[in-house]
Amino acid sequence: MSDEVLEAYIRGYIEGCDAEVITFCWHGGEPLMAGLEFYRKVIELQRKYAKNKRIENTLQTNGVLLNDSWARFFADNSFLIGISIDGPKSVHDANRLTRFEEPTFDKVIEGLECLKRAGVEFNTLSAVSSASAGHGVEIYNFLKSLGSHYMQFLPVSEHTKVVEGYSRSVICAPDDEQGQMAEWSISARDYGCFLIEIFDEWVRLDVGTYYVQIFDATLARWCGVAPGVCSMGENCGDGMVVEYNGDVYSCDHFVYDHHKLGNVLNDDLRSLYHSARHFEFAATKYSSLPAKCTKCLWLNLCNGECPKHRFGDKSNSLCSGLQHFFRHTAKAMEFMRECIERELPPSLIMHNP
Repeated sequence: MSDEVLEAYIRGYIEGCDAEVITFCWHGGEPLMAGLEFYRKVIELQRKYAKNKRIENTLQTNGVLLNDSWARFFADNSFLIGISIDGPKSVHDANRLTRFEEPTFDKVIEGLECLKRAGVEFNTLSAVSSASAGHGVEIYNFLKSLGSHYMQFLPVSEHTKVVEGYSRSVICAPDDEQGQMAEWSISARDYGCFLIEIFDEWVRLDVGTYYVQIFDATLARWCGVAPGVCSMGENCGDGMVVEYNGDVYSCDHFVYDHHKLGNVLNDDLRSLYHSARHFEFAATKYSSLPAKCTKCLWLNLCNGECPKHRFGDKSNSLCSGLQHFFRHTAKAMEFMRECIERELPPSLIMHNP
C-alpha cells in the first residue's frame, strides 16, 4: 500500500466514523510483509487525524515473521494480535506450508513466544479444514495450553477451479459454475461434530473463562441481540475492506470486480458505506435465502450463515452441520439465556446437572 493510499484510507476512515473509538483491523494476505516501518507510518497518521477520538488496532498474522522487534512495537502501541494457528503440529502443518512446501508450526510457536515475552494481548484464529475433523477437543485443549482465552474456529468451505497458466487449482467465487469443492474443505457433518466436541468440553469446564466466538454468537442470538459476527447476522456489509491499491469492497470474501464499490483516492468512505450498491450487497444475504432456509427452525440463529458458503442451489454447504450443532446445544443455550435474563452469570450452567 503506497503512502498516498495509506493516508487517504486512515483519514477517510477516521473522518467517516461517528464513533468515539475507532478500530483498524490489519489483515491480508500476511500483513507483516508490509514491514515494521509501514506500521510506524500508520501510528503517525492515526495520531495526525485522530483529533479527540481513540484509535485501536488489531492485526491478524500467521506468526511466521514475528520477532522481538515486532512484539515490542505491538506492546508499545497496544495492538491486539490474532494468531492464525489451526491446532497441534500435525493439524496445523497439514495445510499451512510455505511456498516451498515447508511446515510453519515451529515458526508460529516461536513468534507467539515473542508476543508473550513482550506482554502483547493475543487471541487465536483456527481454520477448521478436513485435517481438523475428529480433533475438536484436542485442538481446543492445545489452544488453551498456549494461553488463548479467545478463540475463533472458521470453517474452510471453498471451491476451486483449474486456470490456464497455474500449476494447481485456484480458489474461485462461490457463483463460479466451474468451481468444485476443494479437497481440504470440511464437510458439514464433520464441522457440526467438531463444534459439538468443543462445546461439550467448554460448557462443562470453561464458561466465563474461555470464549469461543461461535458459542458467544449463538448465545447472543438466543438472547435476541446482535451476534457480534457478520456470518450470523441478518445482513452483510459490516466487514468492508480496503485493498492495497485503495479499492473498496463490501466484504473481504467477495473481492471480485463486480463487487467493487470505489477507491479511497477518489471516493469518500462514508459515502461508499451508505451507497445503494453497498446496501444491495448487504440486503442480498437475506433476500436470496433458499426457500428451505426461510422455513428452518434455526434461521433466527444463523440467518443463512456466510454467503460465501452458498454453492450450487445457493444452499449453505455447512447447513446440516450447523443444524446439528444448534439442536445439540439448545438446552444449554436456553439455560444460559435464563441466567442472563435473571442477571446471573451463564457460568452457573457448569453446576447444573
